[in-house]
Amino acid sequence: MGNSAIKAHLETSQKTGVFQLTGKGLQEFPEELQRLTANLRTVDVSHNKIEVLPASVGNFLQMKSLTLNANKLTSLPGELSKLRKLETLSVSGNQITGLPSALGQLRALRTLNLSGNQIREFPPGLGTLRMLDLLDLSKNHIRVVPVEVSTLQAIEINLNQNQISEVSAEVSRCPRLKVLRLEENCLELSSIPVVILSQSQVSLLSLEGNLFQVKRMRELEGYEQYMERFTATKKKFS
Repeated sequence: MGNSAIKAHLETSQKTGVFQLTGKGLQEFPEELQRLTANLRTVDVSHNKIEVLPASVGNFLQMKSLTLNANKLTSLPGELSKLRKLETLSVSGNQITGLPSALGQLRALRTLNLSGNQIREFPPGLGTLRMLDLLDLSKNHIRVVPVEVSTLQAIEINLNQNQISEVSAEVSRCPRLKVLRLEENCLELSSIPVVILSQSQVSLLSLEGNLFQVKRMRELEGYEQYMERFTATKKKFS
């Protein structure tokens, strides 16, 4: 990828506040972007070969959307926490194993997409993300949904295609959670906390592809309360 091509993109980005350069074999996060720290709002460098997101990414104080899907990242820098206006962080299809604790300081964050990485434990410290709408952790290696999940403000949590065999009943205390996706995991019917059905806000609990037939959910206590919420939501959007 020649510098002249990046330069041409930079000139456009100077005017639009948007830098998009996908599928060009980039091996590094473009250093030249540092010239645009004052006005860059959207960066998408997906489908490249970037291995490291430099600490200097923390200089983009106007950044609202940062997308690095399908690269070769193994970690994220703590300096991301300086991006106080960031609303979307999407790093699906990398090799990330965990998150910096400082990520919880991204108070404007609405979408956090970590799908298709190498995460083995549910990331702690995300309860401070008060604006979070979607947390996507699908296609990782998570085994347990822990007690700390109760602090999450997310409206939707996607945990499809992990190795989950245990879900804490505390998930029922998530104040805004409406959609919980747990398809293609290792859950037994007895692993589903019935309080999610009887006492939560969840109106879509997706459980296909686990170790039981979904129709057996009807046997669980609280199923009727859950179906009332499910049906009400369906009517609302139909």
